[in-house]
Amino acid sequence: MRTSNPALNEKAFAVPLSGHKAMTVDGAINKSFILIALTVFTFLLSWDFALANPNALGFVLIGGLAAFIVALITIFKQEWSPVTAPIYALLEGALLGSISAVFEAIYPGIVFQAVGLTLAVFLSMLFVYKQKIIKVTDNFRRGLLIATFGIVVFYLVALVLSFFSISLPVFESGAVGIAFSLIVVAIAALNLLLDFDFIEKAAHRAPQYMEWYAGFGLLVTLIWLYLEILRLLAKLRDNR
Repeated sequence: MRTSNPALNEKAFAVPLSGHKAMTVDGAINKSFILIALTVFTFLLSWDFALANPNALGFVLIGGLAAFIVALITIFKQEWSPVTAPIYALLEGALLGSISAVFEAIYPGIVFQAVGLTLAVFLSMLFVYKQKIIKVTDNFRRGLLIATFGIVVFYLVALVLSFFSISLPVFESGAVGIAFSLIVVAIAALNLLLDFDFIEKAAHRAPQYMEWYAGFGLLVTLIWLYLEILRLLAKLRDNR
């Protein structure tokens, strides 16, 4: 099994079951909902804070760095995920709330649209997976892995270029930028299929604490999808 989500890779579930209860699909679903609820909780809190303190950018940067560090710890120490995954959800929710408040101030109503579209895409991908409309084959995984890795590398290169005041057309609101965002949103959505497939196949093979880790991996994909949809909607607003 292989997935392009760094949190849900083959080694992550290659853990002996000795002394542990087995992971189940229902357990992973329950843990995923708990993590999403924690994310929404701090999202709402930080939303109010950001609106009341529009100049508190430092808190956003600190929260983002902390979330990144906790994510790395979770990926490399999966047995800690019952503790680190909820912490990540709380930190990421705070970060998303602040970012979303900024977008909402510039584009009224955009956050509600982004949340609704993210939920719609999630449910659509779940339906597609359950009905096997798109089958998760080895070639499918491999192709999506390459595409996702390519996006990560591209974003890193763009970040470096931004330090030299070099802006790429794909981040602007023109046709090229919108097309790029559509492609990235599609790739993020397809990653959900890999997450569903991996969680289902890992059930009864991995220890129970990996339910938290599986939920963490799914949350990572959902957050990525939400941010890309938010960016796409902003480009569409600017292009009117």
